[in-house]
Amino acid sequence: MEKLTISKIAELAGVGIETVRFYQRRGLLREPKSVGAFRIYAPEDAQRILFIKRAQDLGFTLNEIKELLELNTKSRVTCSTVKLKTEQKINEIQQKIEDLTRMKKSLGQLACACDGDQDQIREYKVQECFEKGLGKK
Repeated sequence: MEKLTISKIAELAGVGIETVRFYQRRGLLREPKSVGAFRIYAPEDAQRILFIKRAQDLGFTLNEIKELLELNTKSRVTCSTVKLKTEQKINEIQQKIEDLTRMKKSLGQLACACDGDQDQIREYKVQECFEKGLGKK
């Protein structure tokens, strides 16, 4: 079996070496065992990094990701705590979906304005698609 050094695990996960070190400092990734001068990682470490990156892409903070990763390892985590946190995240996701839907509609209107003349484009206020909570749906 190939020894997975920090450079190899970073390459497998598609991140830089400093990202691996950063995740270790934040407690998201375990410290690897040392073999001589090398730190050797397990193949599942690459999968863990991929999970972290995907969760970040989906809007989870590093603290939220750490909490998710700890669900299976911390004995004091209760179902009521998990339920509360997941319901909060579901509400946050729903708000993002509504914001993105509003932005999509607004950008679609901008695209249609581009089919017209230059005056139509000037009348369109592109920043409105990023305004939140103003009833623009």
